[in-house]
Amino acid sequence: MEVVVSVIFGSIFGVFYLYFSTRNKERLALIEKGADASIFMKGHAKKAAPFWKILILNLGLLACGIGFGILLGAVLALNFAYDGPWENRPSIYISPETFYAASIFICAGASLLIGFTFTKKLDKE
Repeated sequence: MEVVVSVIFGSIFGVFYLYFSTRNKERLALIEKGADASIFMKGHAKKAAPFWKILILNLGLLACGIGFGILLGAVLALNFAYDGPWENRPSIYISPETFYAASIFICAGASLLIGFTFTKKLDKE
């Protein structure tokens, strides 16, 4: 167990170290060639929505999506799931837990897609 944790930690550390050291070397090479330092800030929008607004919006929508998914899973499990004895189960058997898990993931993903579209609208304003 300790070996697995140390390998995972070492791999993550190695990826970040290589990324930042390579990025730093590339930037230094461009500066030595006379490139303007403002090209490193090109990806940043000048008037983007604050990070906390986007985070709160997406977390709120995710929580609503999970709540709606639990509610939808309960309704689906109540109406369509078979909860009787194992011997008498139908050939097309779906457990109630399947309805809960599927509806939670589907609704959470849909809420994150809605949050993405709202975030794009916030960035345009």
